[in-house]
Amino acid sequence: MTVSTASGSGAGDKPGSAARTGPAGPAHTVDFEAAQTPRGLGPRGESRAGAWGLTALLVSLYVINYADKAVLGIIAQPLREELGLSSSQIGLVGSLFFLTFTIGGFFAGLLNRWMTLRWSLVLLALCWAAAMLPMVVVASFAVLVLSRLFLGLAEGPSSALLHTAAYSWHPPARRALPGALLAGAASISKIAIAPLLAVITVSFGWRWALISLAAGGLVWCVVWLSTWRNGPYIASGKTSKDAPTAGAGAEPATPWISIFRSRTFVTGALVVMSVYALVSVVLTWLPSYFEEGLGYSRLQSGSMFAFPSIVGLVLMVLSSITSDRMISKGATSRMLRIVVPSVGVLVSGVLLFLLPSVGTPIVAVAILSIGYGFAATVFPLFNAAVAEICPPRQTAGTLGVFLAIMAIGGLVAPYATGVIVDAAATPAEGYATAFQVLGIVAAVCAVLALVFADPERDRARLRPHAPTVEGATS
Repeated sequence: MTVSTASGSGAGDKPGSAARTGPAGPAHTVDFEAAQTPRGLGPRGESRAGAWGLTALLVSLYVINYADKAVLGIIAQPLREELGLSSSQIGLVGSLFFLTFTIGGFFAGLLNRWMTLRWSLVLLALCWAAAMLPMVVVASFAVLVLSRLFLGLAEGPSSALLHTAAYSWHPPARRALPGALLAGAASISKIAIAPLLAVITVSFGWRWALISLAAGGLVWCVVWLSTWRNGPYIASGKTSKDAPTAGAGAEPATPWISIFRSRTFVTGALVVMSVYALVSVVLTWLPSYFEEGLGYSRLQSGSMFAFPSIVGLVLMVLSSITSDRMISKGATSRMLRIVVPSVGVLVSGVLLFLLPSVGTPIVAVAILSIGYGFAATVFPLFNAAVAEICPPRQTAGTLGVFLAIMAIGGLVAPYATGVIVDAAATPAEGYATAFQVLGIVAAVCAVLALVFADPERDRARLRPHAPTVEGATS
């Protein structure tokens, strides 16, 4: 993916500094924070209100993205009853989605090179809407598998493209909150959309839940085409021949293999992969666990789908804002972007390990919700840590591979959970055991990150020509 971007704001950069290339020559350093700008305008004269409005539009697409994923969990029990499916088959469908989702993630660069962000995201949204409809017309296990495979392939490139679009409206030193909101789209979806889908499923049937999602995607496309424009901080995708490109004086590229072999990248990928395994199981199985395992009604289970997400969203936003503020005041990136979220994953692992010993349903819901919330903090913070170790021009490619590896966690976990549930003496025992295993794996990966991950060390090794620290900002 061809991307020219402002410099990241991790340790080693002065927050807000960037390499800017003129039409005819090499790059030079620009301090976004030093320039005095009129109230309500950003460093490059952009409207901050407009920037946040377009960011909200991108977050809304990510909400639709996650609702399309989560709907399988909402309609799993009605589907199983109508089509005679086993837990293993439902889990297999969930895992197959993440197979093509992972493959699709590697096509983000090609799609970004072929099309502008305006049209690439419209294409993806239309594909998601189309993927909802085959099951409405012909309901069978084969059609379910094929439609979810297609949906996974179409959703795969979306994360890298959405982050690129959002970051184009925010200078490097101000990207924590938009990044956290994008990462929190899963939580927003389960808080705002999942209960509505549960009501639709119970009241009108599961087919109308799929139709509603397809209609939502079409409405988003209309709004997007009438409002979107590219921001001033990242030029990406198919641009005019007059668009500026990276100059000869820009920070040199780092060999990709060096980035991917760094300890921060490897251990960070293991942590987010293990936590994403938990996310994929929650998306696929949580309402079924609440209904079959804990005895709640179908409507209650769909509505309670939001509980872990509420905790996760609050902790993600708070930890991201706090992280950037503390780093700007001199705190180390390793402490705030590696140690803090890794300890959160350890807390999550301990809570999930205790789940099989809990006999009270509401306590089990609380433990799972809190454990999920602490684990979810890794996504925006580890993304920022990994972006720190690569040159700005390689940020999109590095994060694309990082997020594709993350999605591998979803390949095995939903199917393995279905197998465990089918083999268990009771559904409650099976679901609790599956969450316990996920907690143990995530905790082990978090320990590895605590021992080996260090963004500042890897940044110094991989980016010897990066700008030096010029002082902290308040």
